[in-house]
Amino acid sequence: MTGTVTIGMEEALALCESAARRAGANAEVAVSMARSAVAAEAEGKASVGLAHFVDYLEALEAGRIDGNAVPEITRPAGAIILSDAKGGAAHPGFDRAFDDLVDTARKFGVAIFSQKNAYTCGALGYFAGRLAERGLVSIAATNGPALVAGAGGTKPVYCTNPLAFAAPAAGGPPLLIDQSSSATAFVNIRKAAHAGQSIPEGWALDAAGNPTTNASAAVKGTLLAFGGSRGANIALMVEVLSAGLSGANWSLDAPPFMTGSQSPGTGLFVLAIEPKLLDPDFDIRMAAQLRRLADDYGVHIPGLAKAEARRNSREAGLSVPRTVHEAITRRAAALKP
Repeated sequence: MTGTVTIGMEEALALCESAARRAGANAEVAVSMARSAVAAEAEGKASVGLAHFVDYLEALEAGRIDGNAVPEITRPAGAIILSDAKGGAAHPGFDRAFDDLVDTARKFGVAIFSQKNAYTCGALGYFAGRLAERGLVSIAATNGPALVAGAGGTKPVYCTNPLAFAAPAAGGPPLLIDQSSSATAFVNIRKAAHAGQSIPEGWALDAAGNPTTNASAAVKGTLLAFGGSRGANIALMVEVLSAGLSGANWSLDAPPFMTGSQSPGTGLFVLAIEPKLLDPDFDIRMAAQLRRLADDYGVHIPGLAKAEARRNSREAGLSVPRTVHEAITRRAAALKP
């Protein structure tokens, strides 16, 4: 059966929470994961929205996510918050530390959240964007199992290693940049393979290290960084920030996130900055600069489309592929009262 199903955001949250509980998550983990996936879906990022939530459910069932893991939060220094996810999801540790992270950034001007031993985090912009909504400038980085070749190489050594940046703007949605270090996200390659579609040149290599436009061959091969060595260097920077500083698995050492029963043990790095301690008018100047770039120079401002999509989703609901809706509903329906 094809087509889509339209559901409200609150209904989607309840559905995902129930499915996660049935798959083995406790209430805290279920809510934390559901909020991130529904937020991504509402912003139009379907590849890391409810379709990716099905990956979370399968990971819970297989043991790649410990649904009852309790993050261990420690404070080794005044402006540093560490989280050991203990093989669980990436989101509960951040949720637990969020208010403290905001308060610490406002007190010291900067604060760092660093996490290890987590499942992959989905939409990275979710973490940076939440801080921007509280008036903070934020940079976030995360890694995962090796999928992307390094500069000059043909074998995967990094994950897609995304980098996210967010900054508040007075009277409007924040600037929000969220992009992978690879030419495209792995989920887009996988989606093309499932649909039997080709992919553009420059996205991937096959298993033999040859350039390919065959998505199925790319899934078995290696993704390429955007911009050649420049993108690969950014992937390495992200690797150091997320895995190196936290003690998480390097991408080369991370178990796969789609198969097996082991957590990939990934890292997450989030830097929060209180801009008003540097310039009290930052958010006002930011808003004026974004308007000037857009209105006078035709510049695309990342984050505006996401904000508009969120408004539309709240009013009209989420249009979800029927197969995805059924996969989640099937699990949720099996939850015992």
